[in-house]
This record gives sequence, C-alpha cells and structure tokens, in this order.
Amino acid sequence: MAKSLLFIPDISGFTKFVQTTEVTHSQHVIAELLEVLIEANTEELQLAEVEGDALFFYREGELLSQEKLLAQIETMFTAFTGHLKLLEKNRICPCNACATAPKLELKIVAHCGDIEFIEVQGNRKPFGKQVIEAHRLLKNSVESDNYVLISKELSSDIELPIYYYSKVFRFKEGKDIYDQKEVEYIYSIIDNNKLNIGEYSTAKEVVLEDNPGIVLDRNFSIAAESLMEYITNLSYRHFWVKGVDKFEYNENEVTRLGSEHVCVINNKHLNFVAVKKKVKPGKYVYGEMTKSIPVADTVYQFYTISPISDNSCNLKIELYWEIRSLIKKLAMMLFAHRIFRKNTENSLNLLDQLVEERRIVIA
Repeated sequence: MAKSLLFIPDISGFTKFVQTTEVTHSQHVIAELLEVLIEANTEELQLAEVEGDALFFYREGELLSQEKLLAQIETMFTAFTGHLKLLEKNRICPCNACATAPKLELKIVAHCGDIEFIEVQGNRKPFGKQVIEAHRLLKNSVESDNYVLISKELSSDIELPIYYYSKVFRFKEGKDIYDQKEVEYIYSIIDNNKLNIGEYSTAKEVVLEDNPGIVLDRNFSIAAESLMEYITNLSYRHFWVKGVDKFEYNENEVTRLGSEHVCVINNKHLNFVAVKKKVKPGKYVYGEMTKSIPVADTVYQFYTISPISDNSCNLKIELYWEIRSLIKKLAMMLFAHRIFRKNTENSLNLLDQLVEERRIVIA
C-alpha cells in the first residue's frame, strides 16, 4: 500500500487567546484564519476535519514531492501572516481579542504512513496509528510556536535533506518520545520577515474639508469599548436602526476598515463600507461611507466615542455629504437634511434604549 500524506496546520496560542480575550471576537478571528488556510491549500489536499484551532488534511496513497510540500507550507505561512497584518492595519475594535490577534502564530506538522478509514455520519475520515502519531507530533520540544515540523519518515521518503535551507527554511534535527517510542523529525522555525507578503488592502483615511452637516451627541452609562461593540457589531444594528428591511453582512467577520454591509430598504440595496478619520488619542472612531443614497454623491457617518470614566462615555455622531449637482443640493436643503437628522436622532434614542436595557439585564 502506498503511503499517505498527513498534514496539520495548527494555530498557536489559540487556547490562551480564547481564555484571556473576548470569546466571540476571538472565535471570529480564528474562523477567518482557518478559512485563509483552507484557501491556501494549493495542492488539493483533502480536508478531513476542522479540529478547533487546527485543520487536518491528508492525501491518500500519494506523497507530495519535496518541492511541492515546501511550496505548500510556505504558501500557508504567507497567507496566514498576510491576513494577520491585514487585521492589524484595518482594526477598528479596541477589544483584547482584536488587539492581540496579530500575535497568533502557526505551526505545521507533516507526516506519512499507511492509513485506514472510518465512516462517521457519512463522512470518511483517516484513522490509525499514523494519524495518532501525526497529532502527537504537535506536542514537541521545538522552542517556538511558529514552525514547520516534518517527520523523519516523510523527509526520508521525499528525499528532503536533514539540513535543507533556503530563504524561508533552515531545518534542524529533533526527536521526542511518545508512548516509550522515540520519534525523529526535522523542523524549521519560520521567520515571518522572510516571507514574501503581497500587498493587502488598507483603508485610506478620510479627510473632510467641510464641517459636518449634522452633529448630535449624548452621554452613555457604559464603557466606551462596550458602546463601540454595539455600534460596530452589525448583529445589533436592527435594534437601533429602524426602517431597514434587512442588513446583509459577513456574520463570521469582526467589522474592520474596509468591511462592507448592505441595507435593504424596499428592495433597494444601499452599500456601505467602513472607513476612518483622524481623532485625538484616547478616542474611538468608526465611520461608514456610501454612494448609494440618491440625494448625495457620497455620505459619511462617523461615530466618535470619548471615554468619561470606566463606565461612561460620550458619543458624537457626525454626518457629512458631498454633492455636486445643484438639484441634489436643493433637495438636501429642502427636505433630505431634516429626514437625515430625524433618522439619526431616532437611532441615537434607540441605541440609548438598547444600552440601558442590556445594562439592566446584566445588573
């Protein structure tokens, strides 16, 4: 029987990440990173299972050549690291989960051997001694959480030299004992600075020369970080923004600069994108921009939150618009301005009501 490849990318620091940060956002971040790793599977490896913070891939009855295996490993590290940089640059949320996400690391274990299969609820899964051994190799004595480990058996089969090195890889020998059996391997710590990270989109800072057309502000009896969550987490939006039939957005993504969502009103789709502007240090800001509102070419709405104490803050809402047409300018002056202001006031009242109701429930 030809040997099969076993391949496990595992996100390092996940347990600590979840235990010490906000659970919901950490789950979203991990889910995003797992999706990135799955998309980086260029060798069409079979995904056997998502194992919490790890993915279990295999290739039945066939090993990759050393060139393809190393290329696949480098591709996954590059995609993973690039996405962490995107999260860091485009972060809006001040919570610990989003702030510490860029510190997550990746380890990949590759092994091989004869495997069997079991059927679980109609799904065919690899099973056997080599599968167990591959997972045990995740617990090793490598002094890093950002590395690739290849079993000696696999490296021998694909003729990968023990001390192979390149720009990205510099392998060393290692061994550990599992169930009274010594298992040898080679490993390379990955220096992320050596990876060829491509360009990733970062949101440009909005510079507005004119004063806002509408300004409203109110104090809230809630921590600034918590109010920011109510505003940026689109799952709360229907509680405090009325008149919208449906909000469409990526439910598995933490809102960040460049995130998009759609408001469906009477079968009309209004597209919004998250943007930023400069604020003084210590303040939080979240903005949305749309070109979908008929009476203006572009509309910006910014929410600036200023902490007052540990459990109170001030929210300032500012609306800006850019209009080139004289007809649209007239429409804004005659009726649209009043409608915008009334809708914003209603949203501010409902947001205040939502915060108060949640505060009473928690208390």
